[in-house]
This record gives sequence, structure tokens and C-alpha cells, in this order.
Amino acid sequence: MSFDYGNSLVWLDDLIDPMERYGYRLCADHADRLTPPQGWTLTDRRTVTRLFAPVNVA
Repeated sequence: MSFDYGNSLVWLDDLIDPMERYGYRLCADHADRLTPPQGWTLTDRRTVTRLFAPVNVA
């Protein structure tokens, strides 16, 4: 999670490098439940990883 306090923006991004010191590292559970302050904009830029392939039903 990173944010721009001056513009009231919050971003959720994929954790690429665990040693990265920019922003805050959140587990998926906490990131999924994140609620920004009133008046702020939350942008979720994480990629979606599916655990199972979709099933095509005929």
C-alpha cells in the first residue's frame, strides 16, 4: 500500500520485491479489507491470480 496524502489517494500494488522499503506491505487479507479515509480514493492495481481455471459448462 502506498499513498499520496496531499491528493487523498491510496494505491494497492503487487508486492514484487519483499525488501522494497517504499510503501507498506500488507497481506492479501488485510489489503482486501482496506478502507481508505472518507473522501480518499482507493485504486487497487494488484493483478488477480486465479487459483483454479474457470470451468466451461456446455
